[in-house]
Amino acid sequence: MLRLLLLLLLVSPFASTAQDIVFVKADEIARWKAPAGDTVRVINFWATWCQPCVAELPAFEKITAEYAGRPVQVILVCTDFKRDVDTRVRPFVQKKKLRSQVVFMDESNPNKWIDSVSPEWSGAIPATLIVCPAKGVERFFEQQLDYETLRKEVEAALR
Repeated sequence: MLRLLLLLLLVSPFASTAQDIVFVKADEIARWKAPAGDTVRVINFWATWCQPCVAELPAFEKITAEYAGRPVQVILVCTDFKRDVDTRVRPFVQKKKLRSQVVFMDESNPNKWIDSVSPEWSGAIPATLIVCPAKGVERFFEQQLDYETLRKEVEAALR
């Protein structure tokens, strides 16, 4: 019993730092784009194998940290292959210590949901959608974003 208690005490600090990756379906995009008070949603589509995606992740993490306590929600939508979630995505999220919400788009056909993000989207990543429906804000970027651009867009959406 003492060994079990000791093991739980040793493991628990590490378990609390890892986040669970929620699997979402295409209809979640409509919910993110629906009016929800004055919450600004910064929705980034990325993959672990995409160098520009990985390069911009620190900017999203900085937004998550700097806007904590304000109506800003960063959602990192992983588009890796489903078979790689446990072997590649979860270890990546843990290694990078991502604090932004990470979800996995659980759809086998990207054509089912790409247009619901933006009709302008070719499907290339990285891609980011910034929305605040209650304020009429919907900005789409099919490119790598830096922190300063993200910050300006979030600030504009908050006004």
